[in-house]
Amino acid sequence: MSAIHPTITEVLSRTFRVPVAEILPESTMDSLDMDSLAVAEFAVVMREAVGVELDPGTLHRDTTLAGLTEFLRAKAGGEAPVSTVR
Repeated sequence: MSAIHPTITEVLSRTFRVPVAEILPESTMDSLDMDSLAVAEFAVVMREAVGVELDPGTLHRDTTLAGLTEFLRAKAGGEAPVSTVR
């Protein structure tokens, strides 16, 4: 992963009280019990943490943390990421 994944782990564990043992690259928003409101809040917190705009509409229940990491890395690096994260 990249430096983004530890930030995701910190946000999920501190803000959303997700046990660190459950925060794996293959974990999905659904497996972490992130409902639509939590995903929207997560997008805001991640924007503040990494400085990358993350539209909650790009996240889905089956979005993996690995997919999210790659999406954020691409946006932070100025690449054109796909419109949704998987």
